[in-house]
Amino acid sequence: MRCSSVLLPPTGNSSCFVINSKNRSYKHQYSNIYFTRLAMLKKPVLERAKARWEDLDGSPVYVPRVLDVIKSQLCWVLGTVYMDMPLKPNVLEDLGRDHSLPPPQFKEKIYSDQDSITLEDESGRIKLVGQKLLSTHLVTGVIVAALGMETPGGEFEVIDMCFADLAPFAEQYATGNNGMDVDSGTTQPDEYLAVVSGLSIGTESKADAQIQILVEYLSGEVGGLDDQTVASQITRLIIAGNSLSSVAETENGAEEDDKKPKKLSTVTPSDISPHPNSILSAHLHDLASALPVHILPGPDDPSGAILPQQPFPRAMFSGATNFETFHRETNPVWLRLRCGTDEQSSSKGSSSPRPPVTRSVLVTSGQPVLDMFKYLPTPPFTLVSIAELTLKWRHIAPTAPDTLWCHPYYERDPFVLRETPDVYIIGGMSTFATTLVGAEQDGKRKRSRQCRLVLLPSFTETGTLVLINMRTLDVHCVKFGVKGLSAGGGQAEIPEEDAMQEG
Repeated sequence: MRCSSVLLPPTGNSSCFVINSKNRSYKHQYSNIYFTRLAMLKKPVLERAKARWEDLDGSPVYVPRVLDVIKSQLCWVLGTVYMDMPLKPNVLEDLGRDHSLPPPQFKEKIYSDQDSITLEDESGRIKLVGQKLLSTHLVTGVIVAALGMETPGGEFEVIDMCFADLAPFAEQYATGNNGMDVDSGTTQPDEYLAVVSGLSIGTESKADAQIQILVEYLSGEVGGLDDQTVASQITRLIIAGNSLSSVAETENGAEEDDKKPKKLSTVTPSDISPHPNSILSAHLHDLASALPVHILPGPDDPSGAILPQQPFPRAMFSGATNFETFHRETNPVWLRLRCGTDEQSSSKGSSSPRPPVTRSVLVTSGQPVLDMFKYLPTPPFTLVSIAELTLKWRHIAPTAPDTLWCHPYYERDPFVLRETPDVYIIGGMSTFATTLVGAEQDGKRKRSRQCRLVLLPSFTETGTLVLINMRTLDVHCVKFGVKGLSAGGGQAEIPEEDAMQEG
């Protein structure tokens, strides 16, 4: 019998990423997002900055407006970071392409030694300088407090910086060590959340066999007794983006299989292949008949390019949508999951039954982290360290709308984290990585309550399925491979000691 979990309504602080008739408006300026973001994060940054600097020598004072700083007086200001980067894409390059000018080369990184940092609020902006900035790399859109003084040249020399740090956790229950339910005296099985990304169905690869085995494994139809036991403990599956493959293009922008673009009047039904979507729909039908499934769109999927991406249309998965266990989600999405029920505990006959546990899960398909990756040098920064920074900044997509397309919100910024999830899942990454992220106090990490951060690699390239224990937040990797038919050979990096590997 499969372990179960219940999908609960979101909390009042969980952002809703559905764009409906109430907020589907494109007449507002994008500047509203920055003003709203500053208003939402000003209080937590202000409180942490006061606690950090109020007892410093020199008695620094808080200046509410960045244009009101006084020269040669130690003070601190608060505002939104803007990175002036010569290598950043701009609209003039897009206009140049419209006039048949050669397109600029794709830049994997956009940072350089000529970058400058400014801090702005409602009054204006001031340029930040100082040695502290060399060790504190930032991206556009981050809300930060800066301690320093104005120089004779009108710049603000920074000696320290402060962020909001982690928001309060979404679920405020009291459990054992690390905020996790631990009960070694019971024989009841743990409940697992299965997550995968990058199925990329439609590519000319040898991953079809791996995907089929993945479906059968999650359905409990393959493997030995141990494999089927683990599969029965998987309560639901999350597919975090890139389920379908993107269209490969040549240097001239044409599809590889047909370099001459066709007119719409000459396109025939045979030119449009329904097979990738049909294959995905069939797999989702099999999965939804066995366990709850949540699917998010990703950058390679046929979905809108701006964030938040809206759920796939129901017509794409006509078979799977007949099941109540099939959920089409936005990207990003908040999920509240309650694992274990009182009925299950009593049916086991255990003398010390485990109580149900509720976890808050935040899932994205990876576009914000990949965009911020361009801003920062690697090393020292990695994808997992950048994802960790988003939790400390309390914003999962600070570079939107500067270099990351997003909807022009004007009353709120849904990407602000008003609560910290127990599990933060990011799909579309190049390698697997995981870590625990905790809040800081007096410069030291508090480990009383932590968020499990998981980066998902492409299943097509690595054959990796990740299982997250919803009680202990331990992570297990299950790798799928067929000798001679495996696309990626099932290789994935597992840097954490507590990330165990199976199969």
